[in-house]
Amino acid sequence: MLTTCRIPPRPRQIARWPGMLVLTMLSLLASGPALAATGELDLTGSFVGMLAVAVFVLAYALVMAEEKIHMRKSKPVLVAAGIIWALIGWVYVKAGMPTESEHAFRVTLLEFTELMLFLLVAMTYINAMDERRVFDALRSWMVRKGFSYRSLFWITGVLAFVISPIADNLTTALLMCAVVTKVAEGDKRFINLCCVNIVVAANAGGAFSPFGDITTLMVWQAGIVQFYEFFDLLIPSLINFVIPAVVMSFFIKNRKPASMEEDVWLKRGARRIIALFLLTVATAVACHTLLHLPPVLGMMTGLGYLQFFGYYLRRTLPRSLERKRTRYSQRGDWKKLESLGSVVPFDVFNRVARAEWDTLLFFYGVVMCVGGLGFMGYLAMLSEALYTGWNATGANITLGVISAVIDNIPVMFAVLTMEPEMSHGHWLLITLTAGVGGSLLSIGSAAGVALMGQARGNYTFMGHLRWTPVIALGYIASVMAHLWINAESFHVFG
Repeated sequence: MLTTCRIPPRPRQIARWPGMLVLTMLSLLASGPALAATGELDLTGSFVGMLAVAVFVLAYALVMAEEKIHMRKSKPVLVAAGIIWALIGWVYVKAGMPTESEHAFRVTLLEFTELMLFLLVAMTYINAMDERRVFDALRSWMVRKGFSYRSLFWITGVLAFVISPIADNLTTALLMCAVVTKVAEGDKRFINLCCVNIVVAANAGGAFSPFGDITTLMVWQAGIVQFYEFFDLLIPSLINFVIPAVVMSFFIKNRKPASMEEDVWLKRGARRIIALFLLTVATAVACHTLLHLPPVLGMMTGLGYLQFFGYYLRRTLPRSLERKRTRYSQRGDWKKLESLGSVVPFDVFNRVARAEWDTLLFFYGVVMCVGGLGFMGYLAMLSEALYTGWNATGANITLGVISAVIDNIPVMFAVLTMEPEMSHGHWLLITLTAGVGGSLLSIGSAAGVALMGQARGNYTFMGHLRWTPVIALGYIASVMAHLWINAESFHVFG
């Protein structure tokens, strides 16, 4: 289980909070840090605290404007994280408490490191399968089948829902989008509709699996929800996907695209790499459930599996090429024979290098920023306002909607850091809402943002926004389904 830098809630007059905030802002220069009961400094009313919040807000504004300003989202949050922790360090050094801030930073860094290594292994396997043409072969099969537009709409949506629990929602969405844009090239309306459906399906599929989204991975690694317990969200997640899909399918003209021929064959070892990935997932689950060790241990062991197999592929490549040359020559298959000249040895570290490092660095920046603000006392204030001044159900549903604007990673990390006292059902609820709430807007999830880049001009923010009311119906229905189906879990705490 991950350790968290938890700030115990401080008693506040919630009803007077807006007024207190105004008075605090008027007296910033006169205010100073107060010593909390835990021995940590409460910086929420200080100039340094307000400056840290302003830095984080500015950084996140730049993240949200990524599509317009064409600046990678990792840049502003990396700088913001450095500034926030530098401010914390300066205050604690002046107060003669440098070890407290150092310990808090190391605890937050450990949380990121475990998640980063886990994600890095998963991304490496996905890149390895991509290099072995697993996803190209799937796309080729769908293109050759000549499905109608309505069939293609449902097939890509269902596959996005089914594949995302294993391959993560971002990778799955990009794969399905590639199929749609190739088959329906030039039909902007249909491509936009399919992309909306793919984003909703991928996010919904990722919500009931520890491997489907970064937020579910965070919850699993924190030990709050066990591996098998995520499947309690299967039916609510399915409802979240199906309701909008049924409505949108009525707006599709049931015609067939032009037939296309695309022949793709798998590279050597592709199926064995898929098997190794499944073995890696099983190893991670066993480490967590049977040995009570962090899942990252199993994932890093799985990276070793892939390295050993990569060594085998490299050592046996010359012999394999010779056998294929002989076989293709006997068949007269000159196309495949020619392709052998472009075969290069499999290199695991090339796959590691191709991981989505901007996403990993963005994740680091967000975790460190939120961790710093939590150490200052802001998350305790937020926890008091949401989970004590309000109720857990309303708070978790609202946070899911907020994740459509802010992104679900900082929302979930903030909740995990707050550690509010709530039932197991409520923890499943925030897992669900943070996972599927991002579907309400195209900028609310990594899948939506990526598809706006891949299908530029065909899938847009406004094109997605037109379907937000329909997606909201699925969101509401999925929440109600969870409250009904998993009602007993709301009486279980701890």
